[in-house]
Amino acid sequence: MKLSVAGGIPILRTIKEGLATNKISKVYGILNGTTNYILSEMESSNQSFKDVLKKAQKLGYAEPGNPKFDLNGFDAFAKVRILSALAFNSKISKHKCLMEGIEKIELKDIKIANQLDLRIKLLGISELKNNQLFETVHPCLVSKKSYIGNVTGVMNAVITEGKPVGESVLQGEGAGPGPTSSALLSDLLSILRGNIKNPLGVSVSKLKLLKNYNINNYVNSLYLRFEVKDKPGVLSQITNRLAKYKISVKRLIQTPDKKNNKATIVIITHKTSELNCSNCLSIFKSNKNILKPPALIRLLG
Repeated sequence: MKLSVAGGIPILRTIKEGLATNKISKVYGILNGTTNYILSEMESSNQSFKDVLKKAQKLGYAEPGNPKFDLNGFDAFAKVRILSALAFNSKISKHKCLMEGIEKIELKDIKIANQLDLRIKLLGISELKNNQLFETVHPCLVSKKSYIGNVTGVMNAVITEGKPVGESVLQGEGAGPGPTSSALLSDLLSILRGNIKNPLGVSVSKLKLLKNYNINNYVNSLYLRFEVKDKPGVLSQITNRLAKYKISVKRLIQTPDKKNNKATIVIITHKTSELNCSNCLSIFKSNKNILKPPALIRLLG
């Protein structure tokens, strides 16, 4: 079993040994250096996703052939499941969960987030909610003033919450030959020293099988970006539809494009459930005044 999560950060041994006497309730953070580099570079260079991806491939941060497992969130989600097993002394789950990558993030979203004093980060999250296991990977809008919002480039960061130690943070490089070599050599040394017993912290017979938390009950504020025809009544169509599904508007930004007779509408909502969100957004597909499926990014916390 390869125990390499978050590149060169010794997070697995930290949970397994350093935090062994703690009752951990949540583990989350930036678990993929490739996606973090792409999002950071898009912001700093003002370049498109496609152009920055090519740069990441040249630098060795992204697979030169097909980097889809980094971009679609699969790599980060596999790490989330290992972290869950260690943190909660549980069997590696096989539940179907919410997993989204960064392929749909556009430079426009990066710029709008910047105006709102926010940044976009791909986060992996694992926590216990009512003694049920909740695991997810998806882009999040985080405050520029937050710790996680200032982890840039190929850096990874993992935050654990538990008792009695409280919050613990580990940060380090998560992509490239150096961090990967460090993690692999550390595993090899551990094997050579005979430290291969109970890779998940306890014996297999003592691992718990946790029930899955219902993703429909997952609650977040939302960033919604609509590209629409610039004509009277379109905004009210959107807000009325949101209200029908009990999604209230916290902030609204409307930017017209008079030349092309279009407009960009960005809505930040108050907190709502995943069920309300998915039901509401599916209705917009039939609205001919909305030119493309709305962009959705959840806000952390």
